[in-house]
Amino acid sequence: MTTYFSDASLKFLRGLARNNDKTWFNAHREQYEEHVRRPFQRLLVDLQPDLAAISTRYSADPRPVGGSMYRIFRDARYSSDKSPYKPWQGARLCHERRKQVPAPSFYIHLQPGENFVGAGLWHPEPDTQRRVRQFIFDNPGGWKAATHKPGFRRRYEFDTEDRLSRPPRGYPADFEFIEDLKHRNFVFWRQLDDAVMTGPRLRQVLVADFNALAPFVDYLCAALDLEF
Repeated sequence: MTTYFSDASLKFLRGLARNNDKTWFNAHREQYEEHVRRPFQRLLVDLQPDLAAISTRYSADPRPVGGSMYRIFRDARYSSDKSPYKPWQGARLCHERRKQVPAPSFYIHLQPGENFVGAGLWHPEPDTQRRVRQFIFDNPGGWKAATHKPGFRRRYEFDTEDRLSRPPRGYPADFEFIEDLKHRNFVFWRQLDDAVMTGPRLRQVLVADFNALAPFVDYLCAALDLEF
């Protein structure tokens, strides 16, 4: 078993959260490279065959530019928060067609005390939301099988950050999954302890989660006419 992240990884991110400025980051850049960026790249390399066994349409891309990892630099142009860096490191494991059409992804998030793994569609455009809602309405059995098994719902949380206060127009109020149709983000996730992220079983834990989340991602792909 391989350990990727360490206490030093979390220490760097905690320090960045407290000292979110270019002077501090430049002075600690090598710590970022050694304890966060390069370990994350190694993790992505090792996850690729595991992900391919789930779906050959998805990839864990370790490239520093254009790959799975988000840049640590924030785009603050349109935000009231002008801090230049993200106090976390995340990676999307994307569908092969994600640059052409909206597509669900798997996701890994490293942040002290707020690590998580998840999958789905985050902040999809209104047209994509409508397509998913209509697909759920037309195919409720598949949605129930993919996302409403008791074990799945105990393990994963359906993101509730952005929901409609009322059912979307055009759907009957007595539809079995009307509450699900209120969601704007179609994402399931679960938190991971710091000890998991820094421990030797991280890869195995993530692979188990990807397998558990795969039927949900497969369903979203079907809703958007994508192969899984």
